[in-house]
Amino acid sequence: MIENLRRLAAGLLVVALLSVISGADTVGEMRTDGDVRVVALGDSVTSGSNCDCTPFPQLYGDLLEDRSGAAVTVDNLGVGGLDSTGLLQQLGQRGVAQAVAAANVVLLTIGANDFGDHHDDVTSGECAGDCVADEFEQLTADLGRILSRVHALRGGRPTTVVMTGYWNVFKDGEVAERQYTPGGRVASDQLTVRTNSAIAAAARAGDATYADIYTPFEDNPDVTALLASDGDHPNAAGHALIARVLLAATPNPLPASPRQGG
Repeated sequence: MIENLRRLAAGLLVVALLSVISGADTVGEMRTDGDVRVVALGDSVTSGSNCDCTPFPQLYGDLLEDRSGAAVTVDNLGVGGLDSTGLLQQLGQRGVAQAVAAANVVLLTIGANDFGDHHDDVTSGECAGDCVADEFEQLTADLGRILSRVHALRGGRPTTVVMTGYWNVFKDGEVAERQYTPGGRVASDQLTVRTNSAIAAAARAGDATYADIYTPFEDNPDVTALLASDGDHPNAAGHALIARVLLAATPNPLPASPRQGG
């Protein structure tokens, strides 16, 4: 009888230990202490469209690994054409939610496609009044919801969220000079600055870090040298620059507290 009780107790202990192990991560995945998991969410800039190069998330992961000495894995979930509402919906997909839940570094690049329906209005300089008011209001609301969803998926665990702005929400460089009116180029730049301000404000309010890529792109003597032939996406040099800016914006060391607090 005593021996049977001992066996039962031992069996219950094993079950309890297995339960703790399986509950250690929301996706049931054990990760070695010190390893870093990066998930990149966003639009065609994140996915690396029209570049035929290594997109910035992987370049960033390599730089982070070199800096930290920890093993870094990267999930690039960028989708061409994605807008902020689409990203919010994507976060509701099981696979994406699991990837975010498992990542202690989250990169976000979103917002430019929110204004696609008014591309011609803006770049022709004929956007009378605030023709993107509704879209801007939607973007602002979505950014807050996206960050809330990311933190909810992480369940309060140590998480670094870095959000980039844009050098231009539309085309730039020589392509923009050929295709847009002078007033349209000014209007496109103004919309970009306004969008970046909204992203930065969302980052401050949502416990994330804003990474300014507008300044290093636009301060470059020739922004065309950072862009693909379509004038709309980064080339290899542009992606490398974004990766360096993101690394500089990433806390060193990565935070051990539940929120990054900066």
